[in-house]
Amino acid sequence: QVQLVESGGGLMQAGGSLRLSCAASGRAFSSYVMNWFRQAPGKEREFVAAVSSGGGSTVYADSVKGRFTVSRDNAKNTVYLQMNSLKPEDTAVYYCAAGRKVADRDGMAYWGKGTLVTVSS
Repeated sequence: QVQLVESGGGLMQAGGSLRLSCAASGRAFSSYVMNWFRQAPGKEREFVAAVSSGGGSTVYADSVKGRFTVSRDNAKNTVYLQMNSLKPEDTAVYYCAAGRKVADRDGMAYWGKGTLVTVSS
């Protein structure tokens, strides 16, 4: 069993930066691929970024490539999402999720409750 708790969301002006954290409980954290998804009002939940179990491989959605960086610290059971050059279209609730694959939204084993990021223009 893994429980995930996101933090770090808030209100930011366009062009600014935020770092989201996702703290995990449970000893199995380091065995999972960790994913970040987001859901904007009225839209489906979409994949943002993922990091492999060991942290050596990352994948990004085209919409955030070059602006966002995903990383993890298995010693601290935490995954991070550094978000730079924020745009109003990045406004969404951001969720971290643990699974065996990248971007497999319907196959994630565990989800956090999300943290809201609002980017003003």
